[in-house]
Amino acid sequence: MGTMMNLCAVVALLLLLQPFLLWAVDIHQIRQVAAKHNVTCVLIFGDSSVDPGNNNRLSTSMKSNFLPYGRDFFNGRPTGRFSNGRLATDFIAEAIGYTKAIPAFLDPNVKAINLLHGASFASAASGYDDLTANLSNVLPVSKQLEYFKHYKLHLDQLVGKQKADNTIRNAIFVVSMGTNDFLQNYYLEPIRSKQFTVEEYQNYLVSRMVENFKEMHRLGATRLIVVGVPPLGCMPLVKTLKDARTCDQNYNQVASSFNSKLQEKLAILRKTLGIKDAYVDCYTIIKNAVDSPKEYGLVETSKGCCGSGTTEYGNSCRGMNTCADASKYAFWDAVHPTEKMYQIIAEEAMKSLNEALLR
Repeated sequence: MGTMMNLCAVVALLLLLQPFLLWAVDIHQIRQVAAKHNVTCVLIFGDSSVDPGNNNRLSTSMKSNFLPYGRDFFNGRPTGRFSNGRLATDFIAEAIGYTKAIPAFLDPNVKAINLLHGASFASAASGYDDLTANLSNVLPVSKQLEYFKHYKLHLDQLVGKQKADNTIRNAIFVVSMGTNDFLQNYYLEPIRSKQFTVEEYQNYLVSRMVENFKEMHRLGATRLIVVGVPPLGCMPLVKTLKDARTCDQNYNQVASSFNSKLQEKLAILRKTLGIKDAYVDCYTIIKNAVDSPKEYGLVETSKGCCGSGTTEYGNSCRGMNTCADASKYAFWDAVHPTEKMYQIIAEEAMKSLNEALLR
């Protein structure tokens, strides 16, 4: 389904700068804080919320490298981002002085020197469960980690092993996924729902998450940011399928309880692996924006900007008419957020999260 709406994922890097900066802080101060904590780069794993175009290189229908996607990106250019413009990761990278757009690792036009600023290995339609990715022929986490190993080799060749190891050790690992595991894999396909109850599947996903994090740690990760699953029942597509005017409470409860399990396991990993981690409560941020749009400068949060806004996403959004002002919408299509929503998530993350990942 390529739904990957764990929107807050990449914004999580801003946690690193808490509580030292606010959005009003001078850009130079932001960069000084990043330098103070030796933040070297951002390495991203997950789904379409953080995929800047890796799926462009795959034989899959889960792509967005065509208009109207990218309508408000630089030069109105579609890149494979499932939005009208930039992702949260792009804004963060620019704020701390890296680049205006985090590159997709599989982008053939990416220069080796740019890898020093980080890269995204994410793949739209992926999830904690490898089966989720396999259903859409995209990159499962296991493959994303394999490409990360290639990334490390590139760094070794570029700056030498010692500096490469230091880069990885001081990098921020951002993980954002889980939405497709439920919407595409569990509720749409018959395989997992026959094997697990909802709670059993939640536990299975958490166990997969733990194994992935252990592998990242083995490969050098020491700083980890995990984004919770958003309120699934508030997606325009879900509400259309459920014939509901408001957010579906059952789906939201599944997301909320899963997030609780994630946090419990993170607390254990923090002690057993000695990693520094932060959790981003994407659920609350998005739910608040949907419930109180005027407080965020939004007008429309019940449907997307593309087409009817109720069912279109990915290929079904190709060539469709769009709303005049996407900045008034929370959703770009029936699943994914607008560039404005990514900015809102970033701002809300800064306001609501008090703990810093690095101190």
